[in-house]
Amino acid sequence: MLRMAFRLAFAAHVHRLMHCELVVPGLLSSPAGGRFPAIEALLARGRRRREAAQHLGAWLHDAFELGEQPMAAGALTLVAANVDPGDASWVRADPVHLRLMRDRLVVVPAEALDIASEEAAALGAALNRHFTGAMEVKVLEPRRWCARIDKAFSSNDDSSLEDAGRQVVLGDPLVNEIQMVLHEHPVNEAREARGEPAVNSLWLWGSGRAPKTKSRWNAVLADEPLALGLARLAKAGYRSLPASAGDWLARAPEDGRYLVVLDALRAPAALGEIASYEENLNALEAKWFEPLLGALRAGRVGMVTLHALDGAEEVSFETIRGDLRRFWRIKKPIEHYA
Repeated sequence: MLRMAFRLAFAAHVHRLMHCELVVPGLLSSPAGGRFPAIEALLARGRRRREAAQHLGAWLHDAFELGEQPMAAGALTLVAANVDPGDASWVRADPVHLRLMRDRLVVVPAEALDIASEEAAALGAALNRHFTGAMEVKVLEPRRWCARIDKAFSSNDDSSLEDAGRQVVLGDPLVNEIQMVLHEHPVNEAREARGEPAVNSLWLWGSGRAPKTKSRWNAVLADEPLALGLARLAKAGYRSLPASAGDWLARAPEDGRYLVVLDALRAPAALGEIASYEENLNALEAKWFEPLLGALRAGRVGMVTLHALDGAEEVSFETIRGDLRRFWRIKKPIEHYA
C-alpha cells in the first residue's frame, strides 16, 4: 500500500511539472557519425513506441486534430507571418528548380537554392504582372512564397523538400505558364550566367482555407510556419525557436505542456548534406538536449517526449526523471534506434 501511494504521489508530482515534447524530423534517418551522450541517454532510458512513418506535415495534421480538413500550408504560412488569409483558399508556391536528367525531370527544392531577397521580389512581381486577376503571389521570404489562385490548378500534397530528387510529371497548364514567365526573366538569365540553378518553376502544395484547430499544448516553439500557424489558430501560445533550451527554461513557467519543433536536421537529411547534418546535430545536442537532460535530472522538467520522424517509421521516446536511473539500459549510437 505504501509503495502504491508513493507511486501515485510521484505521478501527480510529475504531472504538475513541465512536459516538454520535442519533434525532431530526420533524427533517425541519416548516419550520425559520432556520439551524442544527452540524446543517447533519452533514447536509451525512455519508453519507446513505434508507429507508421510520417513526415512533419502529416504529424502536425494529426497532432492539431485537423481531421478531414486538408493541411492548408499556404493559409497557415500566412497566419504564421501575421498576414490574414481571410476566407480565401491559398497555396504554398515555393520557388524550385526543375532539373532535366537523362530520362526524367526531378525537383530541386527551395531549401537547396540560394535565392537573394531582390531576386525573389523581382520574380514574384513579374508573376503578379503576368497573372493579374488570376493569381496573386506573396513573397514572404526568399524561399517561402504563397499564392491565391483563381483558376483551376493541380496542388501537390507535400512540400518540395519531401519530394526532393523525385521525378516530376508536367502537364498542368498553369504551372507550364508559370515556367514560361520565369524562364524568360533576367534574374534567371543572370543566375545561369553565374552557374547557379535557375528558379524555373513554382511548387504548388498545401492548398486550402485556414482550418479549425485544437492544441493540447500551452505553447508551441518553432521556426516551421505550419506549426506556428496551427498554434495561433488554436489560440495556444507560440513563438519562434529560442537560441537554446537553457534560454527558454530560464524564463518559462514551471509547469504546462510545450511543443518544440527542432527541424534543423530535416533539410540536410533530405538533401544528403552530411556535413551540415552533423554540424546541426552537434548544435542540437549542445543547445537543446544537454540542457533538457540536465533539467530533467534536476526536476525542473517532469517529462521529455521525443518524436523522431522521417525514418522508416515514427519512433517516440518518453522519459521521466526516474527513468534516468535505469543504468542497465546502455547508451548506444543514435543509428541503433532507427
